[in-house]
Amino acid sequence: MDLMFLTPVGAVLAILFAVMMAARVLKFSEGSDKMAGIAMNIRKGANAYLKRQYMIVGIFFAAMFLILLVLGFSTDFITPFVPFAFITGGFFSGLSGFIGMKIATAANARTANAAKEGLNRGLRVAFSAGSVMGFIVVGLGLLDLSIWYYLLKYGFSLPIEQVTSAMLTFGMGASSMALFARVGGGIFTKAADVGADLVGKVEAGIPEDDPRNPAVIADNVGDNVGDVAGMGADLYESYVGSIISASALGVSAFSHIEAVSGDQAVTIPMAMAAIGVIASIIGSFLVKTKENASQKSLLSALRRGTNFAAILIAIIAFPLVWFMLGQDYIGIYGAVVSGLLAGVGIGFFTEYFTSDSYKPTKDLAETSKTGSATIIIGGLSLGMKSTFVPVVIVGASVLVSYFISGGANDAGLGLYGIAISAVGMLSTLGITLATDAYGPVADNAGGIAEMAGLDPEVRRRTDALDSLGNTTAATGKGFAIGSAALTALALIVAYTDHIAEIDPNFVFDLSIKNPAVLIGLFIGGMLPFLFAALTMKSVGRAAQSIVMEVRRQFKEIKGLMEGKAEADYATCVDLCTKSSLREMIAPALIAIIAPIVVGLILGVNGVVGMLAGATVCGFLLAIMMANSGGAWDNAKKYIESGKLGGKGSDCHKAAVVGDTVGDPFKDTSGPSINILIKLLSMVSIVFAGVVVAFSIL
Repeated sequence: MDLMFLTPVGAVLAILFAVMMAARVLKFSEGSDKMAGIAMNIRKGANAYLKRQYMIVGIFFAAMFLILLVLGFSTDFITPFVPFAFITGGFFSGLSGFIGMKIATAANARTANAAKEGLNRGLRVAFSAGSVMGFIVVGLGLLDLSIWYYLLKYGFSLPIEQVTSAMLTFGMGASSMALFARVGGGIFTKAADVGADLVGKVEAGIPEDDPRNPAVIADNVGDNVGDVAGMGADLYESYVGSIISASALGVSAFSHIEAVSGDQAVTIPMAMAAIGVIASIIGSFLVKTKENASQKSLLSALRRGTNFAAILIAIIAFPLVWFMLGQDYIGIYGAVVSGLLAGVGIGFFTEYFTSDSYKPTKDLAETSKTGSATIIIGGLSLGMKSTFVPVVIVGASVLVSYFISGGANDAGLGLYGIAISAVGMLSTLGITLATDAYGPVADNAGGIAEMAGLDPEVRRRTDALDSLGNTTAATGKGFAIGSAALTALALIVAYTDHIAEIDPNFVFDLSIKNPAVLIGLFIGGMLPFLFAALTMKSVGRAAQSIVMEVRRQFKEIKGLMEGKAEADYATCVDLCTKSSLREMIAPALIAIIAPIVVGLILGVNGVVGMLAGATVCGFLLAIMMANSGGAWDNAKKYIESGKLGGKGSDCHKAAVVGDTVGDPFKDTSGPSINILIKLLSMVSIVFAGVVVAFSIL
């Protein structure tokens, strides 16, 4: 029995559930006319940004399509399917983010209004909106995979190894779109956030989201274009990338084993993802809490849903692997469980290091007593220390997955096991992403509650949901980074396999004594730092323009500070839009150009070194930046809850500075690095033929 049919079925179920969740959200009222008006301004700003971003990105995709079209039809370097696969990968990645953004901007005022009735009701609206994001990503991902699989397999009658080889390339389109979305959206949201905080909270001493601050609408717009649209595109490419790489390695691993066909090996990751959809749907119904719940209770409510989904997948995966591969290869099931456990472990320890329910963030808040310098030092230290546990977890998962899958006797099976563990980790993405995406909705709800002058109790409830969102966002980023490391390892192997297909006589020399490999390692290790430097600088430049504009309006608009005049929100939104779209180009081009240039100069061996260096350094840097930023943010929230003097105190001012430094860490540079390390591999695979033909070394 061919279980591949589960993939389109899973796609349909995920999309239908997303539609159901969207309908649930839209049934709630936006509240007063003032609340609806604020939500409309946020919605208009987000739509305007994405329209302009997609126009610019469209030019890039058109140019790449033409280049790939020429290579596909006039050379043997790539197949003619590659340009079209590239376009569809980018389209579905962008569409995922767009749909998520649309529902998020529709849910913000509804969450604020629901919070007037109770904490659980507010959680229900925000989580339902997050669920749309989570399930539309997995639904469109599985739909894209299904279309290409059936088209290539049955429409063009290609052998399975050519099917997976062609499908690998549409991951490049998804990764390219994700990088533009993450970087551009991240620059927008953090430029607005930094500008609003520095001038509003630090200089003027007015509350966060105060309607007198001209940057507050831009800040709320940024939450949606960066933390929702950007994140959706990001995790779409992570999801399909892990499945595609596992499928390709499965074909290679079982090519010399008569008992198992390549089709069966491809079915495992595809069907696993489909099962994950069902498990995530069931788990989502378990997310609920009581009124006046503590931070730990709220976290437990979300964890209950994700853990249940993981357990259900672990149960169902056993008969799936047994049925498809037989008892001789049941060790592959161990790799699935290894990935699931690794995901849960990374999530828990990310929560431990970033939630104000635990000691690290509470201790970080304490450092604010001696000023902003010490809280910055403490946050950097916390982020660096937090890299230890994920490295141990990922390392253990790699070892277990490799050997339990049969790597001791057959390296191909071991590598397939590592790739499957990444699929296992991401199989709960539907509900995991839902817990992440709900955070920006809650954040926007808090801003609307403040700007609309709702009862302080409403803001207290939205702040509780927002603080939880900071933790789940950090957890989601840790989850994405961990899966990126496993997927990147699989893609490196897929690259070497692809080289062997292009030139069966090519002899790899991956020894550290090979200068090409050594130089590649250094270049690869440098790239995440260069990328982070460019994105951080971009946020700084964009934020400077917002700071100057907010200061100008405070000075020139008479009656603004007294609440008698209205701020010019549109100008700040326009400044953020122009700055972020201009600044996103250079960082994104690094991932496209670097593998080609390194390959042409250092050859195949140099590219492998570059990919290895980028994966190791990128993994560590991304974790450090994401966790430092999350901890700074929640340390600020911890003080705002009334600890250490509360809002307006010297401790609070120091924490705001720390949070401001952490903003581009956790929402721009950090989460973009995991896309970088995978896109480097994708580009390397697509242009492998060019490198083999024209490299100097």
